[in-house]
Amino acid sequence: MAETTATASSPTHLKDSKPTKQRLLSLDVLRGITIIGMIVVNTPGSWSYVYPPLQHAEWHGLTPTDLVFPFFLFMVGISITLALGRRVASGVPLAGVVTKIVKRFFIIYALGLFLALFPAFDFENLRYVGVLPRIAVVYLVCSLLFLKLSWRGVAWLSGITLVAYWLAMILIPVPGVGPANLEPGTNLAAWLDELLVPGRMYRVTWDPEGFLSTFPAIVTGFTGVLTGYWLRSSKSVEQKIIGMMVAGVLACLVGYLWHQSFPVNKNLWSSSYVLVSSGMALLLLGTLYWFIDVKHYRSWTPFFVAFGMNAITAYVLHGTLIDAFHISINEAEKTLRGSSFQGLVSLGLVPEMASFVWAILYLLLCFIPIWIMYRRNIIVKI
Repeated sequence: MAETTATASSPTHLKDSKPTKQRLLSLDVLRGITIIGMIVVNTPGSWSYVYPPLQHAEWHGLTPTDLVFPFFLFMVGISITLALGRRVASGVPLAGVVTKIVKRFFIIYALGLFLALFPAFDFENLRYVGVLPRIAVVYLVCSLLFLKLSWRGVAWLSGITLVAYWLAMILIPVPGVGPANLEPGTNLAAWLDELLVPGRMYRVTWDPEGFLSTFPAIVTGFTGVLTGYWLRSSKSVEQKIIGMMVAGVLACLVGYLWHQSFPVNKNLWSSSYVLVSSGMALLLLGTLYWFIDVKHYRSWTPFFVAFGMNAITAYVLHGTLIDAFHISINEAEKTLRGSSFQGLVSLGLVPEMASFVWAILYLLLCFIPIWIMYRRNIIVKI
């Protein structure tokens, strides 16, 4: 009787969904690649000498670094479809699923606030938005709507959101500024950030993880949800891979066509940026799926899987451990980070390369506890 009740309360579009029979290693690898990218990008040896490929585009445009965050949101979307779809299909009561979603949202958001406060805990200058808060919001919205909408509903809502955001940004005049524009600090998203976002903002008067740009960021999560539907389908492995590759190419093409009127821009999380970044994520996932899960070329994967299986833990670890390198180590107030960076430069490395090498060494330091957790099969579930 209890099983019948649980199934009856499940969303009708998920009742017949088939849970995946085995864990796809390619998903863990892509998640690991993404979190590794986050760590390397966030911890150069010196912010004055950042290795060029690790810099964000100044405004319009795209660098490899600009793909890291959307790739992670894309993976969040896939995880939603696979994990929640499996729970609902197995008869878990919907109320319990929703409770777990809300609980996870608060935990991830709280971790984001903790990283923003650590180590000074200056509540007066707290930044309430940021990477983990945005991940938390995208996870919450995508999860709840996944339970209510079919894949067609998700696709339609994604398209409508991207078009509405584009029209709002290019047509709605900015109060106190003038005509609609896409310039930093004077566009509609920046105006809404100053009006609605509490606390300190990353760019003083606006924030790249602000209010309005969160809507297209949610669509990035939805592209992962749709990919998850495709992976859970009854299609053959070859069809799944071809489908991802074709969808990836089309998304990139449409995104770059859209770039002509709404440029690819991470700070604005423009609609074209959503399509291009999601398209590239699909192409990379399709490639990894073929080599890892189909052809079984796996000898190189453990390093990435270790990070992928404890992605949030690795992110929090890197955000807290770095403060130990900011402690003054002598009377001249040189920090361990600054002194070690200068040591690399003294070895003959140009400053930009020394900054990159420092980031890699820091990544390897973070890898030690993550590897121990992986070897002992310890997965911190949030």
